[in-house]
Amino acid sequence: NRLLVSNRYFPRSHGIPRVDDRRVVSGIIYVIKHGLQWKDAPREMDHTNFYNRFIRWSRLGVFNRIFAELVEQNGSTTRLMIDATHLKAHRTAASLLKKWGPFPQMIGRTKGGLNSKLHAVCNAFGQPLAFHLSGGQVSDYKGAAVLLDTLPQAGELLADRGYDADWFRHALSRKGITPCIPGRHSRKTPVVYDKEVYKQRHKIEIMFGRLKDWRRIAMRYDRCAHTFFSAICLAAIVIFYI
Repeated sequence: NRLLVSNRYFPRSHGIPRVDDRRVVSGIIYVIKHGLQWKDAPREMDHTNFYNRFIRWSRLGVFNRIFAELVEQNGSTTRLMIDATHLKAHRTAASLLKKWGPFPQMIGRTKGGLNSKLHAVCNAFGQPLAFHLSGGQVSDYKGAAVLLDTLPQAGELLADRGYDADWFRHALSRKGITPCIPGRHSRKTPVVYDKEVYKQRHKIEIMFGRLKDWRRIAMRYDRCAHTFFSAICLAAIVIFYI
């Protein structure tokens, strides 16, 4: 895809000509998809070059911007879905907690150990439209509050009963979006929602499953949150948009 290697996103080369960006991106994709250490990339690939380039591009937000533009150009928004999933943190990612604490790197302690949580919005086709990365202990409500301002105009939004909160329903209504969310069991007054439409919510679960097929997404090895988030955006670009 030409957009993935567009000069609008990648910094220009200065001085000695560098390895072709397309070759570097292919190597980065190979490592992230197969869950390899950078040094375990195929011999014909310069893993040091790939690693350094990926870190530099992540700091510049290159893949984040490419993902955002692809969503704007190709993402249908007639129906939205929101959900969150935990991503296990490997000890190489969690080791930084001893020095900096869990919050700057978006890793938190849960019953299942140290995790990050990926909050996502997708459309009716299961294409992701927006992501938010947080510590594993952060509630779905807080993730929804962050993503709320990024929601495009749509007819309805599907979510499980974990998102059943009056403030969230009112916020969606103010944006002209009809909530299709079952009520919590503790509600005294039953909530009316379209059960047939709600059956389509499995598509966001499938989306998470496809992202987790990339082994460095399912298991977080990256210490820095921006690097891990760039890997998520790159995986979403390749899987759903090119």
